[in-house]
Amino acid sequence: MDETVQRVVVVTGAGRGIGEAIARRLSSDGWTVVAVDRDADGIERLARSTTTEGRVHAVRADVTDRTAVEALIDDVVRRFARIDAVVNNAMWVRYAPLPEVDDQMLDGMLAIGLKAPFWSTQAVIPHFRRQGGGAIVNLSSPAATRGFVGSSVYSAVKGAVASLTLQAARELGPDGIRVNAIVPGAVPTPGAREVVDEEGYEIRRSMTALQRLGTPDDIAGAVAFLVGADARFVTGHLLRVDGGL
Repeated sequence: MDETVQRVVVVTGAGRGIGEAIARRLSSDGWTVVAVDRDADGIERLARSTTTEGRVHAVRADVTDRTAVEALIDDVVRRFARIDAVVNNAMWVRYAPLPEVDDQMLDGMLAIGLKAPFWSTQAVIPHFRRQGGGAIVNLSSPAATRGFVGSSVYSAVKGAVASLTLQAARELGPDGIRVNAIVPGAVPTPGAREVVDEEGYEIRRSMTALQRLGTPDDIAGAVAFLVGADARFVTGHLLRVDGGL
């Protein structure tokens, strides 16, 4: 990655929480950030409030729609003449006992959590190849390898994201495309608080070696490392940012 030119990154689910923190951090690092979300209000507010070395551009899009994702990536390249990284952060989370999982829950979480990063990876490959490389960062979870009551769908999706990360890193490495994933610990974002109560977060805090919960900025800093030049020899890695969970 040529650090002498303005770098361009697409961040999905950037309207609030971890995605918003990632967009703000990369913007402050000088990246041009394309902030994507279904919630137009969130990303437009983000774009208006960000006054740093980089710029944030709000784009409302449905990342579960393959055609829409392809059009989004192509438009970013037309607009900025390049794309250097994609951060697949968007997720929709619902918890339920395994016998109560229905089609809407399963299909919705698979679409946002797994199909969306798959479509964005497909869409960006030809542009990365033409440029000689690029970086993809996915968001997995400790739930991918640990059992949590009620999280069967979420765990399955995040396990698939971890597997996709490792496989894509192997397949795309010869083209200079790096693929990594963050495995965040407990981060009480507005979205996460919809499914985890204060008692649940106290349990997670007690299980964490550092005895605190994570913050969106903790995750954003790790993403900034993985998309940056200091991680140029890092690929196929699941980076745990969990306080020693």
